[in-house]
Amino acid sequence: MTSDTTAAPAASRAGSELRAPARHGSSGRAPLPARLSRGLAAIGLVPFAAYLLLFLVLPTILAVATGFFTRDGAFTTSNLSALWDPTVLLTFANSAGLSVLTAAIGAIVGALVCYALLGMSPSGGVRTVIDAASGVLAQTGGVMLAFMFIATLGLRGVLTELLKNAFGIDLFAQGPWIYELPGLILPYLYFQIPLMVITFMPALSALKPQWAEANLTLGGTRASFWLRIGIPVLAPAFLASFLLLFANAFSSYATAAALASQGSQIVPLQIRAALTSETVLGRENLAGALALGMIVVVGIVMWLYSLVQRRAARWQS
Repeated sequence: MTSDTTAAPAASRAGSELRAPARHGSSGRAPLPARLSRGLAAIGLVPFAAYLLLFLVLPTILAVATGFFTRDGAFTTSNLSALWDPTVLLTFANSAGLSVLTAAIGAIVGALVCYALLGMSPSGGVRTVIDAASGVLAQTGGVMLAFMFIATLGLRGVLTELLKNAFGIDLFAQGPWIYELPGLILPYLYFQIPLMVITFMPALSALKPQWAEANLTLGGTRASFWLRIGIPVLAPAFLASFLLLFANAFSSYATAAALASQGSQIVPLQIRAALTSETVLGRENLAGALALGMIVVVGIVMWLYSLVQRRAARWQS
């Protein structure tokens, strides 16, 4: 019996030694194949890094830097004083007002769409079609979107003529508003609402059924669940989505440039005018100063978005 009991621990130690993983070298580094795989993975990021450098970082640096130099290359800060010009302040106010309005409407309507989709199966036909359509429509803009609205709601658009001939309703009795600042509201909502569906649906889907069950067990109602649990929990995600929609509308250019071709009612169009005009407000390189102002506004909004999104991600994880 003694020989058997002493042989068992020895066999156990021998088995554990056989099963122990092989140690790295004296340097403690990972094996060469692992280092090569990490190196190849890093190389795969080179095209994306080059894309960011050429089409995001470098244009941003050039756009901002031109605001601090004259046409002759001399350093100056006089261009920044143009940001306080009443005309420039009005364009920033127009851009901010348009962005707040379309972001608010888009956030509310998009949240209602998400709530309607919540009771549908994620793999169902309706949910799949709406998810796919939201992904496409959220990226629709520019000349194509402007043409769609001109062909539909323009001065001779299909819907305009139909309402005028069939019901005697003249959409442009007060003037061609579609080619002015109010005419940008509907095209912006065209891509704001789908963007809200994309960004807010994951947060709404993350609501746990156990919370509703606990609310009912404690004698609560559906209204009390949303007032005391659902809305407070979803508020950070909703605010983060609203900030994202604001930044998206504030920085949009192509749709406004194609639709509102006359005038410079918003900041992106004011930058276009500064680049194409000989002088704007008596200052050179005004476009760089305007671009700096836009970058500051969008940077602050996205910083707030990251803070709110970080708070919203606590209960989603």
